[in-house]
Amino acid sequence: MKTLAGHGFTLIEMLTALVILSLLALMAQRGLGSVLDARAHIRQETAKWQRVAAFSVRFEQDVHLVAPYAMRTPAGTAPALLGRPATTTEPRLEFSRFAAAEGVEAPRRVGYGLNDRQEVELWLWQGLDAEPSQPPARYPVLAGVAEFDLQYLGADPAWINAWPVAPTGAALPRAVRLRLVLASGEEIVRVFALNP
Repeated sequence: MKTLAGHGFTLIEMLTALVILSLLALMAQRGLGSVLDARAHIRQETAKWQRVAAFSVRFEQDVHLVAPYAMRTPAGTAPALLGRPATTTEPRLEFSRFAAAEGVEAPRRVGYGLNDRQEVELWLWQGLDAEPSQPPARYPVLAGVAEFDLQYLGADPAWINAWPVAPTGAALPRAVRLRLVLASGEEIVRVFALNP
């Protein structure tokens, strides 16, 4: 009887092992691809919400520094806070703002509006009184916004879409309600109380 001392794997055993290893490698590749896709999606979502948070902080700081100061213009005066309807190309919200407590910025006129590229724009005038030859600087502060709506709380507890209600009424509303609808479909509503 002959004994085989150096017995190895048969061809079928080798092919079976290769098929199993190939299947494991394919599953690992697909799993890794899914992990990398999820990681990229999480990064995009995190960046989007960081931009929204930064905009909310800036808007809140500006609104909390609103000043009851009417702006002089070549045509007369503009109210301390002017809330326009959504159909305008001018800023939806325009107001006079005190300087920050740190003294970094001077008192100025500030505005927020939605442009045709789905960006919320910050409008900054040089000071509180408008020079007809100097238009405001415009900076995009939040991209990917489908809707930008503002409402104002008057003396009677009702939200209205434009401010001031009457030329002889209060200079400032009690609160401003901001509603953003992002291009990705999320809706954000924030209410900011104004300092009297």
